[in-house]
Amino acid sequence: MSTNTQDEHRLVERLVAGDRAAFEQLYRKNNAAMVRMCTGFVRNHATAEELVQETWIAVLKNIGSFEGRSSLAGWIYTILLNKARSRLKRDGRQVSFDESGEDNGLQAAFDGRGRWKDIPELWEELTPERVVAGRSVLEHVNAAIEALPSAQRAVLILRGQQGMDAAEVCAILNINEGNMRVLLHRARLALRIALDRLQ
Repeated sequence: MSTNTQDEHRLVERLVAGDRAAFEQLYRKNNAAMVRMCTGFVRNHATAEELVQETWIAVLKNIGSFEGRSSLAGWIYTILLNKARSRLKRDGRQVSFDESGEDNGLQAAFDGRGRWKDIPELWEELTPERVVAGRSVLEHVNAAIEALPSAQRAVLILRGQQGMDAAEVCAILNINEGNMRVLLHRARLALRIALDRLQ
């Protein structure tokens, strides 16, 4: 059993035992990303916060039945996505993860391993003066993430920010690995373009 798996197993045991500190640790690690991802689906921050709160309640009620077939975070995000889909269905809307089609003429910015082919110029020349002169880079990145289509935002958050492996992201979003790679590529490219515009 890997160290990460052992740590997660201990965390689950602590959650089942009602350990408040364990829940606070899990909450701090995931809550902001959950709200951000859910807002991308429901397009309303207050509704997203409500659905995330419902998700946490479901996690606490059902943690004893967590079987470990996915990571704990994967299980939590699956609950959140199901709640978002149910709300959208109730409201007569739906979430689509179909991102097939053209790249709109955008050139590939990443190599086969997901690394930048060329680091954005802004990142090479970032100085304290540049940060002070306008909004911080973090604010620009957050705004760019908020502007992403829901599918791209979800993949970027799960894969990039939460560090989930590709197979788990695909299982949560019910997409194939090729589609996931396209979504991640487009999200990263959109962020790069947004950062390049700061120059």
